Amino acid sequence: MKKILKDFSRNQKEVVPILHRVQTEYGYIPPESLPEIAEHLKISESEIYGILTFYKAFSLVPRGKNIVTVCMGTACHVRGGPQILDEMERDLEIKSGRTTADGNFTLESVNCLGCCAIGPVVVVNGKYYSHISVQKVGKLLKEYKST
Repeated sequence: MKKILKDFSRNQKEVVPILHRVQTEYGYIPPESLPEIAEHLKISESEIYGILTFYKAFSLVPRGKNIVTVCMGTACHVRGGPQILDEMERDLEIKSGRTTADGNFTLESVNCLGCCAIGPVVVVNGKYYSHISVQKVGKLLKEYKST
C-alpha cells in the first residue's frame, strides 16, 4: 500500500484514483487497505466505504479473471435477459454476484448498460456482445473458459 500511496497527493480528490489503483493491483479492494487510505487522505474509513459501496466498479471481495455482466435493463429484460442470466448461472454453476471456485469467472447483473438497441447484451471483460440468446451462452463462455 505504501508503494501505491506514494504516487498520490494527500488531497481528498485522489480517493477514487487511489481506489482504482488498489483494485488494479489486487483485483479488488482489500478491507485492510482502508485504514491506510483513510490516514493518507485524512478522511474516515466510513467515507471510503461509502464510495466503495456506491460505485459498482469497486469490489471488496476478490473477483474472477473473467468478469461477466448481464444487462437486466427493461429492453434486455423483455428480450430474454433473465433467461440468459439463468443459463449463465447454470453453465458456471454459480449465482449472480459470485465467483467460480477456480477464480476464472465472476458473474454479475446490472440494471442497464445503455445499449438498449442491441440487447440483450452481455459484457465480458469490457467486450460487448449483442443480441445474446440462451442458445449462445455456452459458446460465449467457452471462449473464456480456456483463458
